[in-house]
Amino acid sequence: MGPKNIATLLGWAAVVTASYSNRPDYAGRFTFAAPYDQSFLEGYSILKHIGGLGPYSNRMSYGIGRDPPESCAVDQVIMIRRHGERYPQGSDGEYIEATLKKLYGFDVENWKGDLTFLNWWQYYMDSEGLYGLETESGPYNGLLTTYKHGAEYRVRYGHLWDQSSDKIVPMWTSGFERVVQTARKFGEGFFGWNYTDSVALNIISESEEMGANSLTPECPGDTDTQACDSLSQDLPAFRVAAERFNKQNPGLNLNSTDIFQLMFMSVFELNVRGYSDWTNAFTLDEWKWFGYTQDLQFYYCAGPGDPYYKAVGSVYANASLTLLNQGPAEVGAIYFNFAHDTNITPILAAMGIATPSEDLPLDKIPFPSTYEIGNIMPMGGHLTLERMSCNATVATEKGTFVRVVLNEAVVPFTSCQEGPGFSCSLANYTDMVSKMLPDFASECKINSTVPQHLSFWWDYNTTSAYNHQTAMYIPYQGDTYV
Repeated sequence: MGPKNIATLLGWAAVVTASYSNRPDYAGRFTFAAPYDQSFLEGYSILKHIGGLGPYSNRMSYGIGRDPPESCAVDQVIMIRRHGERYPQGSDGEYIEATLKKLYGFDVENWKGDLTFLNWWQYYMDSEGLYGLETESGPYNGLLTTYKHGAEYRVRYGHLWDQSSDKIVPMWTSGFERVVQTARKFGEGFFGWNYTDSVALNIISESEEMGANSLTPECPGDTDTQACDSLSQDLPAFRVAAERFNKQNPGLNLNSTDIFQLMFMSVFELNVRGYSDWTNAFTLDEWKWFGYTQDLQFYYCAGPGDPYYKAVGSVYANASLTLLNQGPAEVGAIYFNFAHDTNITPILAAMGIATPSEDLPLDKIPFPSTYEIGNIMPMGGHLTLERMSCNATVATEKGTFVRVVLNEAVVPFTSCQEGPGFSCSLANYTDMVSKMLPDFASECKINSTVPQHLSFWWDYNTTSAYNHQTAMYIPYQGDTYV
């Protein structure tokens, strides 16, 4: 660059500096630093490659504003949330402890290489009684993140609650202990000191006898579990990790299944401690493969890859459609619900959200993939439906619209996004969803003696007796929920 060009550039800089001199953040100085990072080279985050096992993270968005469009106001909200971050299940703990026993059984005196931290590391489970419960410590602990979520939604949807009214606001939760605790903490965050007097927590049994009148419906006709049972943990990436650890520590003889269990175990350490020395023991590619094993598990066992799960999800999707059409004036404005991840992924499948055009392959990772469970249903994952009343704009007419928000990211429907903020008119949403929903009772061959439809949103108790814990809840003995 010649002297003339330099002088021109400096002259331009002086003009820019002078024009911003009254701004305190510039204070008479000039910088060539760009205010927004333009690199975006690193798309990796451990939180996106641990499936639904670890701490909550917002869904990667499409760049659509989370707040309602300027012409709109939310007049009804329907949310279903997964429980907060937790310890491993008791059944998982048996495999984890067996793997750790094997690991330490090789009597390695001085751990080296990627496993050097084992010279001081200790397992994070202090008591067997903690298995399956929400965590209470660390920056990602389940009870804290749930309370904060409630407080954040108070800011977002507090206008829907009339604090001066004596009217009780019902909330609904499945009967599993950690889910009930989640509902309570969320309620405390949203309603604050008014929680006890303002809320009626309805605990819905997880028994199959509830039929369709449940937050946890099941499909007795779904007896073909071959796809789920065939999912393998013996992947080349895990064999490479085992070989690396074994080479670094002579005498060690781990296999790919051991590696999977160690990665599985370490994810929960994030829920408990907020960090894990195991994270850096594995490569980014190995974590990517681990995350994909979780994608496969949900897709084929609790999502669109199972032919019955759209029918299971249709129970909630169909009932929420009725609420949206009845509207807040008739049935109320706030519907907060709490269940498990495997109860929410069927709803997404029924509504066609995050559903890939082809089944996930078992031998390779598809790029790009629309079904990454760490981005769909992490701990604390939630699906929120917003009913919006909107004024007319230059581009849209006055009317009622619906937005779907998954983990705080607005998810527009490909075939219906004509409204403000890429929302869908209630009329078109009703037509679209009605056509895609199968009939739960007939598809799943539900016994005629059990409820055929979800009715507890219209028939609920108004007592505060269940708002706080008075006794320990016994988990559903089938315990297929996570």
